[in-house]
Amino acid sequence: MNFLRGVMGGPSAGPQPSGTETIQKLCDRVASSTLLDDRRDAVRALKSLSKKYRLEVGIQAMEHLIHVLQTDRSDSEIIGYALDTLYNVISNDLEEEEQEENLPKQVDDLGSQFTEIFIKQQENVTLLLTLVEEFDFHVRWPGVKLLTSLLKQQGPQVQQIILVSPMGVSRLMDLLADSREVIRNDGVLLLQQLTKSNAAIQKIVAFENAFERLLDIITEEGNSDGGIVVEDCLLLLQNLLKNNNSNQNFFKEGSYIQRMKPWFEVGDDNCGWSAQKVTNLHLMLQLVRVLVSPTNPPGATSSCQKAMFHCGLLQQLCTILMATGVPADILTETINTVSEVIRGCQMNQDYFASVNAPSNPPRPAIVVLLMSMVNERQPFVLRCAVLYCFQCFLYKNQKGQGEIVSTLLPSTIDATGNSVSAGQLLCGGLFSTDSLSNWCAAVALAHALQENATLKEQLLRVQLATSIGNPPVSLLQQCTNILSQGDKIDRRGSKVQTRVGLLMLLCTWLSNCSIAVTHFLHNPANIPFLTGQIAENLGEEEQLVQGLCALLLGISIYYNDNSLENYRKEKLKQLIEKRIGRENFIEKLGFISKHELYSRAAQKPQPSFSSPDHMMFDHEFTKLVKELEGVISKAIYKSSEEDKKEEEVKKTLEQHDNIVTHYKKVIREQDLELEELKQQINTLKSQNEQLQATVTQQVSQIQQHKDQYNLLKVQLGKDTQHHNSNGDTFQMNGIQTEEVNKLKEDLEEWKTKHELLQGQLREKDSVIEKLSSQLEMGTEQSSQISKSGGLEHNNELQKELERLRSQIQLQSAEISKLQTENQKLQVLNATADPVLGHSSATAAQNSEWKGRLEQEIKELKSEVKALSEEKASLKEYLDSSSSTVAILQDEKSKLQQEVAESKKEQDDLLVLLADQDQKLSALKIKLKDLGVPVEDEDDIESGDQGDEDEDGDEEEQD
Repeated sequence: MNFLRGVMGGPSAGPQPSGTETIQKLCDRVASSTLLDDRRDAVRALKSLSKKYRLEVGIQAMEHLIHVLQTDRSDSEIIGYALDTLYNVISNDLEEEEQEENLPKQVDDLGSQFTEIFIKQQENVTLLLTLVEEFDFHVRWPGVKLLTSLLKQQGPQVQQIILVSPMGVSRLMDLLADSREVIRNDGVLLLQQLTKSNAAIQKIVAFENAFERLLDIITEEGNSDGGIVVEDCLLLLQNLLKNNNSNQNFFKEGSYIQRMKPWFEVGDDNCGWSAQKVTNLHLMLQLVRVLVSPTNPPGATSSCQKAMFHCGLLQQLCTILMATGVPADILTETINTVSEVIRGCQMNQDYFASVNAPSNPPRPAIVVLLMSMVNERQPFVLRCAVLYCFQCFLYKNQKGQGEIVSTLLPSTIDATGNSVSAGQLLCGGLFSTDSLSNWCAAVALAHALQENATLKEQLLRVQLATSIGNPPVSLLQQCTNILSQGDKIDRRGSKVQTRVGLLMLLCTWLSNCSIAVTHFLHNPANIPFLTGQIAENLGEEEQLVQGLCALLLGISIYYNDNSLENYRKEKLKQLIEKRIGRENFIEKLGFISKHELYSRAAQKPQPSFSSPDHMMFDHEFTKLVKELEGVISKAIYKSSEEDKKEEEVKKTLEQHDNIVTHYKKVIREQDLELEELKQQINTLKSQNEQLQATVTQQVSQIQQHKDQYNLLKVQLGKDTQHHNSNGDTFQMNGIQTEEVNKLKEDLEEWKTKHELLQGQLREKDSVIEKLSSQLEMGTEQSSQISKSGGLEHNNELQKELERLRSQIQLQSAEISKLQTENQKLQVLNATADPVLGHSSATAAQNSEWKGRLEQEIKELKSEVKALSEEKASLKEYLDSSSSTVAILQDEKSKLQQEVAESKKEQDDLLVLLADQDQKLSALKIKLKDLGVPVEDEDDIESGDQGDEDEDGDEEEQD
């Protein structure tokens, strides 16, 4: 204990040992002591000496400390002391009073060397990962700090060890869920170091739900109003998303972009922003820019831009843009962020064009920003940001380009002068005495003309009033005048900068626009000025101007349509040969691409310059130079014959292009016709299906009615009420043909039987008439006729009546309808027998019988008439059913005929397409012989043919 008191600074009996000796003894105690308390005290003493004697402790004690970590896992206190000691040895984060000004490099090397020793055995890092999993605060926190220090010293090596360790990254992700803020915050710092420049670890961390946890922490801490923890989380998010397309896509699909909107909800009172809030908001804006950076794949950038618009993030950024009291650096970064959110996205660009500044009267945001750009009192970085925003607004936005150029045209200029337009601001900046405003306005106007030949021609109409009493001059003429008088005008800033800006504008304007070239050449002073500038031997500053003049002269040759006799291509090339020399011309042209500022501008679209003097080239202009430098060099060395051949080839190519365009148009029209035919076929198919469904429904109804009919027929066989059965029969619809034919046969049979019955009734009438006549004569002949003769005659009549009765009974059994009437007739006949048997009957009684018989005959006739009506009604229902079936068959045949005609038309179209394909193939061969690259459109034609085949198959199946 005396030894330990001496180490800890307490009183000791004897001379004090040196630091190295003390450390050696402590190491021996750690290695040899069997008591845990002694080892713990020794490790605690090493911890207290590790900051002052860092080198000695690291050399002598590291091995023993690692051994303690391996063997004394059960005691959290000694493990914590050991981890703290290793952290003090490896970490370079020393306190300021302990650092010496002349030893920073040595300190860095020392930490790196100790880290290399520690990770030489990969098991040590794996052991450390295991300790970090411990929940004990005295183990977990120093373990997190030690691992963070290792990553700072030897990041790639430690990352690789953690990556191959089982569940290594997942163990560290648990730190974000720790309820103790100290460990959670240091865990964020650890993950920052772990994810630096390692895409594999970044993906693992992202898929371990890092985005959700980090965004939750930012929300809990108060978003932009939070402390340094928010800053650390934002830095970690940048590590995960920057240059990692997979994580960016995961972030977008996880709907995390929507959770960024509350970050930018700035209140009306924007005074007194804290430094931490400015830092947080700056990092938040940078994180938005990471998602929509121009260096990302176009598809990923576009999807993020659309998501930011739909969730209202773009609108929130524009609110900050137009707010008052926002710090300058935040405003600048917000402008840059809005620029990249709208760049190349038509929907976002249209929205930005509709944003108005909260002024009276309201002004478009674009106009307000341009006012800042051409105002030389504004900060340089802010002017660069506004220029970038204007460039992004016009990027691939022909609608926006047209709106900007239209503000310069005479028909749209506000004559009242109450409002300032974008075009007026650009012209004002272009002709101001501030060289930086000249350059920015020239580049902005060049972007309004980028890849838009129509606007280049329209801009030739712009007329400018230079002074009172003088006629107006064109914008093109005014630009060339300022260019030629550049040295004579007193300007603030670099004169070279103004001339470079105007030359870039003229090169962009004249490229790929023969009409603009003709207007430029029409001024006789332009070509002599350019040749004079190129031919002079000037200093290094003027070499850039000479190169741009050579480029402008080359564009005037390459895009010359030879409409001006004095400035034809051949004459201009002869002029170069005489006054400049071809080799000298090409050398001056090469000055552009060899310039250092050109290389810087070609790297990224955003104009970022350290000072206004370095603001020379625009990113889009570097693309134009790269495109034209080679073709202009070739055009200078071409002879007149080669030019003629090239013109002929161009004309031929134009003709072929026209032919191809014509055939493309024909194919598009045929595609439209095919689509119409397909729609017609689909319509016919649907109609056919409907008709088939109708037929099926009617068949089912017929079957249902048939079943009802059969059921009623069975019931009618048992039912004696004939009229009721007939009434039910007439209520049935849709009787099938077989049943109707059967009914016809039954009706014919009934008709025959009725006729037979009528004949029998006529015979009976004749017999009754005969009997009546005999009865009338009975009084006179009664005395003469004997009783026996009368009886014999009565017997004959009785036999005849019996025969009639039997016939009626047979017929009534077959025809159920006449059963009741026949029974009545039998009753009457039975009643007539005794009357006929007595010769003493009177004439009055015979007359009564005759009346009854006549009444019964009338009733039978009425029944026969009713049967005839029933027959007619059944015939009408039969005719109706037959006509319905005929109509359906007729419609079906029409549909089949229309399908056959459609198929025939498709076959004709296929033959026509095959002929066109042969013609196109022949034209392609001719174009290839002429050396013209031809795009292969076989995929498109084969796709169309496949559609036709599929349609044909469907029709055959139908």
